[in-house]
Amino acid sequence: MSITKVKKGELIKKFGRHTHDTGSPEVQISVLTERINNLTEHLKNFKKDQSSRRGLLKLVAQRRKLLDYLKNEDLERYKKVIKALKLRR
Repeated sequence: MSITKVKKGELIKKFGRHTHDTGSPEVQISVLTERINNLTEHLKNFKKDQSSRRGLLKLVAQRRKLLDYLKNEDLERYKKVIKALKLRR
């Protein structure tokens, strides 16, 4: 369910502004999206896992807040992240 260091490093390289960038909204959104995707797959197998479902809802809300922030600050970066992560189908 959790994200590996290798995958997180790849996301930082792809979305980060520099090699050690973990705080920018783009990186945080990409990491949250990966965690959300992993939890979604887990919940397909374990439908009655309510604590994981609650955690998933918290992650989705956190990602939504970061997306709203990014949209208000810089619309071009927001569009770039949405397109790269294939959100808003």
